[in-house]
Amino acid sequence: MNVLLVLARAIDALTERIGTFVIWLVLVATLISAGNALARWALGASSNAWLEIQWYLFGAVFLLAAGYTLKHNGHVRIDIFYGRLSARGQAWIDLIGGLLFLLPMAGLLAWLAWPMFIDAWTTHEMSPDSGGLLRWPVKLLLPAGFGLLALQGVAEIIKRIGVLTGALALPAEAPAEEV
Repeated sequence: MNVLLVLARAIDALTERIGTFVIWLVLVATLISAGNALARWALGASSNAWLEIQWYLFGAVFLLAAGYTLKHNGHVRIDIFYGRLSARGQAWIDLIGGLLFLLPMAGLLAWLAWPMFIDAWTTHEMSPDSGGLLRWPVKLLLPAGFGLLALQGVAEIIKRIGVLTGALALPAEAPAEEV
């Protein structure tokens, strides 16, 4: 179990680095959006490439930050019973949900998105809009984002098993970043 917990910590560290990087992408997207709007207003000039890079960055923020959001328990949860369960009960729900829903869904979506990326890469697919960008970078975000989400899902499953086996302290007994 200790080796798995070390793996989970390594995945958590990777997820934190990617999350920090994505935070900066929000700033870049905001600056590009403001610059594009200013150029359109002040100079009467705009570019489809600038608009598309905004969309690419917007997609990157949401896809690449999904694992970070999972790590910090920030995904929307609609539950009736979960909040009323003990920490062990919640760990069981998270474990079962991760194994039955999260990993299969994220893995399947990453696997299904990969051929779209490969096709865009090999054909040098371009945006049909005048001055548009290559499409493969944004299509790479799909398998990468879902792959990173699946990877963080593995870390969360390991940590829940750690809680259930007693290898990790229950969430109420440890700081949030340890569980």
